[in-house]
Order: sequence, then C-alpha cells, then structure tokens
Amino acid sequence: MIELADMKLFVQAVLSGSLSAAGRELGFSPAVGSKRLSRLEAQLGIRLLQRSSRQLSLTEEGALYFERCQSILGDIANAEAELGQGLAEPRGLLRVSSPVALGRHYIGPALEKFARRHPGLQVQLSLNDHVVDLIASGFDCAIRIGANTDSRLVARKLADNRRVVCASPAYLGGNGAPQTPADLLQHSCILMQGTGAMHADWHFTAADSGEEQSIRVRGNWLTDNGEQAHDWAIAGLGLVRRSIWDVRSALAQGQLIEVLPEWSSNSAPIQAIYPTRRYLPLRTRLFIDLLVQEFSV
Repeated sequence: MIELADMKLFVQAVLSGSLSAAGRELGFSPAVGSKRLSRLEAQLGIRLLQRSSRQLSLTEEGALYFERCQSILGDIANAEAELGQGLAEPRGLLRVSSPVALGRHYIGPALEKFARRHPGLQVQLSLNDHVVDLIASGFDCAIRIGANTDSRLVARKLADNRRVVCASPAYLGGNGAPQTPADLLQHSCILMQGTGAMHADWHFTAADSGEEQSIRVRGNWLTDNGEQAHDWAIAGLGLVRRSIWDVRSALAQGQLIEVLPEWSSNSAPIQAIYPTRRYLPLRTRLFIDLLVQEFSV
C-alpha cells in the first residue's frame, strides 16, 4: 500500500526541485526523505526521479505519476477543506515574491494582516522588480503585473490595472504637459528597465477611436527599480509611466499629475501566480483569497 506521506513527499520534491527542501516542508530529515522516496519507487517498480547532487528531474514515468498524484492530493485537500468548514489552520512557511512598490504598499500589509489571523504561520516576502523563476526558487506564489507566459504556472487575477504617464507639478510647470503621445519626444522620460538602454518604446491606444501609437521615448534617468523611478518623478526629473496602483496615492495627494488620460498605455492585470491548481497548500489558497478581497476595495 502506497503511503500518502510518500506521495506528498514526491510531489513536493518536484515542485520545490529539492528532496531536502521537500523533506523540511513535511517534517522529514534528508535521510528519511530519501528512504521514503526510494521505498515509493520500489513499491511502484519504476524510477520516478533522476537524482544528482545538484538537481532532480522527472523520468517519463515519473511525469505521468506526478500528474496523477497532484489530482489525488488535490481531491483530498478539497475534501478536507469542505469537511473542515474553516476549522483547518494554515501553518508552515509562506513564501511570496512581489514587485517592490506593489509589495511595500499592498502585499506587505496584506501579509501582516494574514499572519495576525494565523499565528502558526511564518512569512517570507521577496521584493524584486525582476521576474523570478517561481518553481526553481521555491516560492508559494508570486504577484505580477501582466500576462502569465509560463505554462507550468496558474494565474488568478487580483485586479484590473492600467499604466499611467505622470509627472510632478514642478516638472509640468516648467516644461508643459504633453497633449499627444508624439509630444513625449520633446520631454525627458524616466525609464524603468534592466537593459541599460536610455530609451524605451511606450505603446498607447486612444480611448475613443482605438488608434494605436508607439513612441520611442528618451531620458537621462534610468533605473531597474520602480520605487526609485517614482521618487525621481516626484522630485521633478521627468515623466514616468507606472501602474495606477503604484501611483494612485501620489496622484490623490497632488504629488504627481496624470497626463494623456485619454490614451491608455499597456493595460495589464495584477495577478497571483502559483505552481499548480491542484494540491495547493491551504496557506497559499487562503492568502490569495485575502488578496482578492484587498484589491477589490
């Protein structure tokens, strides 16, 4: 008879990319975890994983078994959640990745609220404006702006979003406000990217006609950090293009003013990304549910 704990260990090892990490997650020592996996393979009569000192890789048979295990464990988790009627308490380490500004202003406070509700949790929040490999890094979920392009991952939309172009009153007072996207060619734009190029292509769509324009903007200020770009814009150094969620407080306080409001710029939803729809840890599922509530306010 296959033990459920061995099946969980196998699935967690695949998701985390490490048998040791999977063992720690489930409370097994590395030695015990290795023995359990070997026992599972012996019972099945097949090799599930190719193991080396640095990485794990699924065999063809292991990939098929992995899909079935996810389905089985997902059904069990769903049944327990339904029967528990909220009595189950999430525990363990919740690891979340988020862009810097979004993390500081929204995800961090949401994690604080979540951890206060569930004191058995540990929380780790990584703030980085670069896209991380969710599976290789072992995160439970990532918060991202834009479409999910990784077929291994599942996305759940948290909020609609649009990018806005804005600048400080001081900058607009000295340089005027652009009236069309083409006017941006006469302005200094704060660029946010990691390529090192002092130019970027900003795409716009007219709200009334649907006309599309692409403008190659330039500027003297470049960073790979959204918070820094935000601070430079408030300091009057140029026009910046940011998510409305990142700048709505500054807009409300008059620190920044939106320009070109009749032109939309690359709308992209805010989404929670996680490795699999099945066998989703209770802590991850409940936290994503909380984020949906928080962004709906």
